[in-house]
Amino acid sequence: MEKIDRNSLIEDVCAEDRFEEIIGNSAPLKFVLAEVQRVAQTDSTVLVLGETGAGKEVIAEAVHKTSARRDRPFIKLNCAAIPFDLLESELFGYEKGAFTGAFAQKLGRFEMADTGTLFLDEIGDIPLALQPKLLRVLQEKEFERLGSGKTHRINIRLVAATHRNLEEMVARQQFRSDLYYRLNVFPIMLPPLRERREDIALLVSHFVEVFARRMGKWISSIPKETLDAFTSYSWPGNVRELQNLIERAVILSDNGVLANPLPTLDPNPVGANPTTVDFVALPSAQEGTFRDSQRTSILRALHASGWIVAGPRGAAARLGLKRTTLISKMKKLGISRPVRQLEVAGLNQNREPDRPWQPAAD
Repeated sequence: MEKIDRNSLIEDVCAEDRFEEIIGNSAPLKFVLAEVQRVAQTDSTVLVLGETGAGKEVIAEAVHKTSARRDRPFIKLNCAAIPFDLLESELFGYEKGAFTGAFAQKLGRFEMADTGTLFLDEIGDIPLALQPKLLRVLQEKEFERLGSGKTHRINIRLVAATHRNLEEMVARQQFRSDLYYRLNVFPIMLPPLRERREDIALLVSHFVEVFARRMGKWISSIPKETLDAFTSYSWPGNVRELQNLIERAVILSDNGVLANPLPTLDPNPVGANPTTVDFVALPSAQEGTFRDSQRTSILRALHASGWIVAGPRGAAARLGLKRTTLISKMKKLGISRPVRQLEVAGLNQNREPDRPWQPAAD
């Protein structure tokens, strides 16, 4: 059986441009899209994990659109937005007369998604009392509408998402362990925007175009200091926050120049290291090559990990790569750890200055 190289899969996915609606060129995002492409060919349950605003729904839609069910329904429900007493009927539907106010039969989201994909956002907010019924429909592929004894069988693909730590919720007995294991068949961890900062310029350009066209404005330039502010900001609200701020910026813009909607400096700027790559060029003029993107992503991960390559907090884990794969890429890209100033000056009298960092051998 031919072995598939994961890094080649990442490059192939991006080269074929299967995800036109997803903006970004960073290595962490490319890895996520490769995982989407891999699991989309199956009917397995997918659990999308990530911070609020990181784009979990976009990834769920990508799973559906890349699968064999792409021409079938894509039904979604935000479990945190529905009151507890209505959530069960939203999921499973009800018969006429099932309860006061049930004047007609209603189909639930599971039934509406039959033969297609059901996306349950914020799955961690489903009440404990309802979790056994959800587990049953996922295991048995059958359910009953409220007020009916008739069993309905369905054929769906489930994609769930949450910003919560379900493992911790299981430990606190706030989430059923059996349901967690049933959902956690193929987890996809979506990186926050601050961990793929090289995508910010592309996202800014995209949202500027969208909102300028919507508002009938013409934005011809983005000042360097404005893009500097965007790329150094920590983005706690992720892509959703960026989108909203760009909308505000377009509203405030005059004379074709994008305004800076960030009124104050971020108290926790990301990566203020002089050795990192400058991203202030407009994406329309300089989107960068894949090699540049790889080098930049690796440098970001190395700086964030303190130049630790291996281990759960190392750069390899941050990038979703094997240690040996990352070391190989670093050698090809000519990346080595810079010598510290004290070592260069020879001021450390207790020992000889360290040689420039080289990755350890296997």
